[in-house]
Amino acid sequence: MTIPALFQPLSMRGRTLPNRLVVAPMCQYSVEDGFVGDYHLVHLGRFALGGFGLVVVEATAVTAEGRISHGDVGLWSDEHVPGLARIAGFLHAHGALAGIQLAHAGAKASSRRPWDGGGPVTEENARPGEPPWLTVSASEVAAVPDGPLPHALSVAELAEVRDAFVAATRRAVDAGFDVVEIHAAHGYLLHQFLSPLSNRRDDAYGGSLEARMRFPLEVVEAVRAAWPEDRPLFVRVSAVDGSREGITIEDTVALCRELRTRNVDVVDVSGGGVGGGWQHPIGYGYQVPYAARIREEAGIGTMAVGLIVDARQAEAILDAGSADLVALAREAQDDPNFAVHAARALTGGAFDEYPVQAGPRLAGRSRLLDRLGPWTGPDPVQVEEPA
Repeated sequence: MTIPALFQPLSMRGRTLPNRLVVAPMCQYSVEDGFVGDYHLVHLGRFALGGFGLVVVEATAVTAEGRISHGDVGLWSDEHVPGLARIAGFLHAHGALAGIQLAHAGAKASSRRPWDGGGPVTEENARPGEPPWLTVSASEVAAVPDGPLPHALSVAELAEVRDAFVAATRRAVDAGFDVVEIHAAHGYLLHQFLSPLSNRRDDAYGGSLEARMRFPLEVVEAVRAAWPEDRPLFVRVSAVDGSREGITIEDTVALCRELRTRNVDVVDVSGGGVGGGWQHPIGYGYQVPYAARIREEAGIGTMAVGLIVDARQAEAILDAGSADLVALAREAQDDPNFAVHAARALTGGAFDEYPVQAGPRLAGRSRLLDRLGPWTGPDPVQVEEPA
């Protein structure tokens, strides 16, 4: 039987993904002072057990001030390394590569957790011991209507942020990660530089597209220099802003051409985050066309995301050449075993991709269920008499 495209290995630099299914970064807002613990070990570890080829730790702040919320994962100190190394080790032990997304929230920092209502932290709504802090950005443009104005970073402060990305990258090496992804999407700091809606600077880092790309590209260059040559580097982008007045796909193709020349291996193609709302088509696979266009026109590997919910849908993305990898987030949370379920769906029902602790047992049960047929009810007991 021909191996489905989803389950063909992919080698990049000195790493080989066992398949093309990736768990995208998903903020959980469930740590204190940036330190991961048992929750993240279980949350992320279950995706390795579920057969995904690469599992990426959520947006991980390179500075304490760069957190979205007080509940964000951090890598701004050496003390954060052991907890993340424990996660990377578990992922490796169960067949997955380990990735981490390095991020700075910029003007979107100092926010409340979603279940606390979201929006900026204020003295009135802050949890005890979790006060608001001053945010930073490309310009003094609030992240949300009527939100607090961030401090516009000086050129000297830009160098400090860049150096924080580099320091976090070196810690990611120490923690044993295979892939680093730089977060330049969803309205966070690097995206705030890229978007004309949030970047109003009149120096070398604002104005033209080339100038707006300058700081994100400086960060990419510095991270690539600190990240080992034998490990892939990803960058997550918003292909378009939520508003049609912001970043266009043409802008992002131009950015991705620059990323390719700076030895980025894969662009993780998402969308939105600046400009509010979503003034573009939406539906199943709605961001896949952006990944396809970037792959074709910028000549760089892409990862497709966006309402990908079915194994056949994911397979079709690869078959069409729209992307090199397929990433899931909410669908993976709903079904942490999506990858092994996809393998069964695309290979005629085999349990070969399941962990050895489960696969043989499930295969035996499947044979019995095939013989018994479906439970029809209403009686909960439905048996066959022995021969």
